[in-house]
Amino acid sequence: MKKTENLLLKRLKQEDTAQEAFRELIALYKERLYWHIRNMVKIHEDTDDVLQNTFIKVYRNIDQFKGDSKLYSWMYRIATNESITFLNKKAKHLQLNSAELQDSIINNLEGDPYFEGKEIQLKLQKAIASLPAKQQQVFNMKYFQDLKYREIATILGTSEGALKASYHIAAKKIEEFLKSN
Repeated sequence: MKKTENLLLKRLKQEDTAQEAFRELIALYKERLYWHIRNMVKIHEDTDDVLQNTFIKVYRNIDQFKGDSKLYSWMYRIATNESITFLNKKAKHLQLNSAELQDSIINNLEGDPYFEGKEIQLKLQKAIASLPAKQQQVFNMKYFQDLKYREIATILGTSEGALKASYHIAAKKIEEFLKSN
């Protein structure tokens, strides 16, 4: 994979192959990034907007990618930052704090035609929304995307030990939430 990633990077940075390589990059990572963003912003249309912004930022900044991490880790970090920025702007626009925005989004999930969850999935989303933002990110990346702690640490720029503790605490809080609701 590293060899393929290095070849793709090389093609992305060359003017004559950049567009074709970028189409390949989108095909490779679009679905994974979509679900990463969707777990954060919840609404399909918002997810599409953030995903588009993420790929625009990747395209504009590919020359700044140093190769210190995997390409997808770098893109996940951009997607995470774009999602946070989007949610903050949305909260400000609606004159809500982040907790109120999360409540509003979760309460509107039932009416979202793209949300195919059953009642227990809706409860799980409510439980996740009750967590602090960092715990939400860690839980979503580990539970839904099955990322390794090492990968999450790279994406979020924190230690594996802190992530393990954060995930454990988040899982306990979710368990308690589900038992009491």
